[in-house]
Amino acid sequence: MLRRAASVLLPLALAAGFAPTAHAALPVGHAAPPISLQASMGGKEFSFSLADALKKGPVVVYFYPAAFTPGCTIEAHDFADAMDDFHALGATVIGVSMDPIDKLDKFSVSECRSRFAVAADTDGAVASAYDAKMALKAHATRTSYVIAPDGRIVMSYSDKAPDEHVTRSLAAVRALKDGKSG
Repeated sequence: MLRRAASVLLPLALAAGFAPTAHAALPVGHAAPPISLQASMGGKEFSFSLADALKKGPVVVYFYPAAFTPGCTIEAHDFADAMDDFHALGATVIGVSMDPIDKLDKFSVSECRSRFAVAADTDGAVASAYDAKMALKAHATRTSYVIAPDGRIVMSYSDKAPDEHVTRSLAAVRALKDGKSG
């Protein structure tokens, strides 16, 4: 009876997006795929280019499922609170979701507190390139990457919970600055 229930409930849970925690598929040392997306910071839209951002220093690219959902709001607040630390280390932070840009204009002000940009990957192409797209849904997974100025990934982390994404990203940027990464 228990085995039968598990065989029915597990596929339903997976289809509903309740997959067990997975690790980002793009490994440390891998070249980061290019990113060129419409983004918003403080409600002002602009074109974000990973290549241009890397000229200034390391880049934290974090994928999140959907603006204004509880976990994504927590994560945005956490990144906003840590922006002074990221800026002190010369890092750029960009959040990426499959939300439309008009929704991100609002999210960038209210939840990101106009402290960092969020980008609209409406077709999921960038999330797919970073292996950060939910298989059966039009959402990104919660996956964070730190990319060194040379374009290589120095940290990848996936977890449905938003709790450690900022801490791990900041630690990776610090290690990169200290020459202890990769």
